[in-house]
Amino acid sequence: MEEDCKPLLGSVRTGESYSHRGSTDSLDFKAKRPFHVEPRNIVEDDPQEKVSAEAAILNSRVHYYSRLTGSSDRLLSPPDHVIPRPEEIYIYSPLGTAFKVTGGDHSSKNPSIITIFAIWNTMMGTSILSIPWGIKQAGFTLGILILIFMGLLMLYCCYRVLKSPKSIPYVDTSDWEFPDVCRYYFGKFGQWSSLVFSMVSLIGAMVVYWVLMSNFLYNTGKFIYNYAHNINVSDSEFGTNGSDKVICPYPNTDPGGNNSISVLYLGDSSNNTSDVALFDHWWSKTNTIPFYLIILLLPLLNFRSASFFARFTFLGTISVVYLIILVTYKAIRLGFHLEFHWFESPQFYVPEFRLLFPQLTGVLTLAFFIHNCIITLMKSNRHQENNVRDLSVAYLLVGLTYLYVGVLIFAAFPTPPLSKDCIEPNFLDNFPSSDVMVFVARTCLLFQMTTVYPLLGYLVRVQMMGQIFGNHYPSFFHVLTLNILIVGAGVIMAKFYPNIGSIIRYSGATCGLALVFVFPSLVHMISLKRQGVLRWPSALFHSFLILLGIANLLGQFFM
Repeated sequence: MEEDCKPLLGSVRTGESYSHRGSTDSLDFKAKRPFHVEPRNIVEDDPQEKVSAEAAILNSRVHYYSRLTGSSDRLLSPPDHVIPRPEEIYIYSPLGTAFKVTGGDHSSKNPSIITIFAIWNTMMGTSILSIPWGIKQAGFTLGILILIFMGLLMLYCCYRVLKSPKSIPYVDTSDWEFPDVCRYYFGKFGQWSSLVFSMVSLIGAMVVYWVLMSNFLYNTGKFIYNYAHNINVSDSEFGTNGSDKVICPYPNTDPGGNNSISVLYLGDSSNNTSDVALFDHWWSKTNTIPFYLIILLLPLLNFRSASFFARFTFLGTISVVYLIILVTYKAIRLGFHLEFHWFESPQFYVPEFRLLFPQLTGVLTLAFFIHNCIITLMKSNRHQENNVRDLSVAYLLVGLTYLYVGVLIFAAFPTPPLSKDCIEPNFLDNFPSSDVMVFVARTCLLFQMTTVYPLLGYLVRVQMMGQIFGNHYPSFFHVLTLNILIVGAGVIMAKFYPNIGSIIRYSGATCGLALVFVFPSLVHMISLKRQGVLRWPSALFHSFLILLGIANLLGQFFM
């Protein structure tokens, strides 16, 4: 009886035979593992249709050959003519029914241009708002050099992740992800550590989203309130250039603090000041808005499926395109304000080389991070032989986008009268809430993040609950507890430390240490060593990458 309960085809031997024989099947290997049960009904258009005699004979043949795969002789694997064609494959269930596997992934394969922009769209996130701040922290010249260097470095490490499943011999890795590769090489430690660092990147992104949504909701409400009550806001710290206003919210304080700019409200009625004070009391960026978001987002996180929110992912592309248009327009209106001071610190400008550059490397580690899902994205590419080329083109587009936004915002910031040090971790904070174009950008980003946030929560739940309980939705109580912890982390950071630049750099450097620098380099060196082709230049280079990842993380705590 025990033998009858085992899968008919061993996963290692048969997977090897498929891959080595160049099977052109478009179906997953797991989907074509027949299980022997007495044939009952086939679930198709006609529920009474019986299994044909030909299908029954085919199943018997596979059953016969599967008994031989226990031998060490690879020649005893089932030959090609025994393996069913895609249209003849059925999944037999213990309930006595058989579901026909329909369709192949040839129809769902994407051309290279779609794959490239899918990677670009996936990588374009909240980090784009912090690139100008990161360039300011590193210095203009050094910041550009670091952005180019980090882009090339992250591309190479992503290439190593993409190639890692192919380096494992005699095992079918067609449905493997990078955590599976880590488990193969490092056992349970690799599996759980990759999960932990993946959670750091996802939860870190969710915390950044909560801080940004609080910011955008606050400024959106402020714009609507001032417009409805005909309130004009002026401030002595406004720096003007033409008709465009740019502000320095924290001219004499830490940008990560909770200080507010001192504003003067100009209205018509004597009660205007008290009404505004009451509105500011209940509409506070750090004291009330983060808690208001709980009412909206916590119920959305508890949905069993995130398919509804996945329909709005196109909003990310629209938001990024609009940001590029906004940045271009503001740069044209404000003009360029640049002076090159290589090492000294002038009054209004920053030197070209600053010791705070690790803050930019931390931000860029998360900005270029796609390593935990690149294998999945590339599986849908129609021409697999072009994967490396398409990945490189996608990274080039991402790097150019970051470079364009970062350089234009830094160069166009009006200096003087304002100092370049006024550039905020979210560059939209350098524009007043009364700016209509920036209001549109904040509103679009707010709606986009409201739809993406439940998707990130769903990914956290699936990975964490699947690993711990073996079930993506063990119970409503388990899911609610996890979501309360995630939301609580976002609320705490939005209230006490709403500096998205620092949150991004810490989470980016932490998850990048394992999933970008350490694991891909170790996997590659171990694979080469097992093949007997590891040479000292490769060992030195990949060891240097590991040291860079460690230095990148440590640098966040000392800068």
